[in-house]
Amino acid sequence: MAKTEPSCPFCSAQREARVVAESGSMVALADGFPVTEGHMLVVPRRHVADYFDLTVRERRDAYELLWLLRSRARKMDKRITGFNVGVNVGASAGQTVMHCHIHLIPRRDGDVADPRGGVRGVIPSKQKYGRPAAGRTPAKTRQRPKRTR
Repeated sequence: MAKTEPSCPFCSAQREARVVAESGSMVALADGFPVTEGHMLVVPRRHVADYFDLTVRERRDAYELLWLLRSRARKMDKRITGFNVGVNVGASAGQTVMHCHIHLIPRRDGDVADPRGGVRGVIPSKQKYGRPAAGRTPAKTRQRPKRTR
C-alpha cells in the first residue's frame, strides 16, 4: 500500500471516489477549483511532496495519464484548442497542497483576451514577450562585446 498522510486532501479516503482515470501509480481527479472547464489533476497514489521526488515509474505513469486525459478531453469537447500543463513546486512557486499534483488545463480560443506567454503569466510582468525589463535591451538587439585575441 502507498504511503499516505492523514491530513492531506489527496490522501483522504474520499480520493478514490473522485478518481476519473488511473495509470499504475497515478490517478486523475477533477480539480476542486478549476481554472477552466475540464481542469484535471494528475496525482501520485503515494504521498510525495513534489514533482522532483517522483520515481521514474511515477513520472512515466503521469505522462501516460496526461496523454489519456488530453485525448479524452479533446473527444468530449471539440472547442478545446490547447492545454496548459503545469506543476507548482514549493510555496514560493504557488504550491498550496504539499502533495505533488500536475495540472492539465484545457484551453479554448477566446477564453482570455491574449493568451500569449501562457505559463509565463505566473510572473505577470514577464508574460508578454517584447517588453524588456527596465534598463535592459532585448536579447535580439543586445550588442555583444567584440572578442580580442
